[in-house]
Amino acid sequence: MASKIISTPQNLQIVYEDNHLIAINKRPGDIVQGDKTGDTPLSEVVKAYIKKKYRKPGNVYLGVAHRLDRPTSGLVVFAKTSKALPRLNKLFADKEAKKTYWAVVKIKPKKESAELTHWLKRNTKQNKSYAHHKQVSESKRAVLDYKITKKLNNYFLLEINLQTGRHHQIRAQLNAIGCPIKGDLKYGFDRSNKDGSIHLHARSLSFIHPVKKELLQLLAPTPDEKIWNACC
Repeated sequence: MASKIISTPQNLQIVYEDNHLIAINKRPGDIVQGDKTGDTPLSEVVKAYIKKKYRKPGNVYLGVAHRLDRPTSGLVVFAKTSKALPRLNKLFADKEAKKTYWAVVKIKPKKESAELTHWLKRNTKQNKSYAHHKQVSESKRAVLDYKITKKLNNYFLLEINLQTGRHHQIRAQLNAIGCPIKGDLKYGFDRSNKDGSIHLHARSLSFIHPVKKELLQLLAPTPDEKIWNACC
């Protein structure tokens, strides 16, 4: 596996920051919140950055409002104040944040653009979701729309808008239509990327600022990598 750059307080890719929010362009491999691996999560890296930059004594407040899968890159927004966090949580829960993702696939979808609806059932032991065409026990409805925005030499770039926010939703739904994401072994691609990433990127996020009440439109550059560079 090729060496990969993990975010540190010194190299954080900050897309936006004010008194209430901080938006980070997450690198593939960064984990948003701590888990059983014991690896330092991005939330702790951001806290260390804030503590040093603002010379804050004691503990730094940082609230996690949403997550991205570890091998995925792109926008993650954190709350810097206890005032902003519940409002940010509500905003995501009420689907008032418009999220756009980019995904690179090898197999061209049958339609140039479409809305996909599946029923996803999560297997917690495998940390995997299975997409079904009909409702099954303990499944949740998952809806996204996609369009092909670019043809590369051997791949296709899809722009995806989520209508629901399910576990591994994009990965599971694209696999279900026979178009797994490049590098995503877990969801049907035939080989992994050398750095363990997958070609799924949280590209843009727009929402009304929970405190300032102004429209925020955030855009995250794609990773500096050959295929991603060809997408831009």
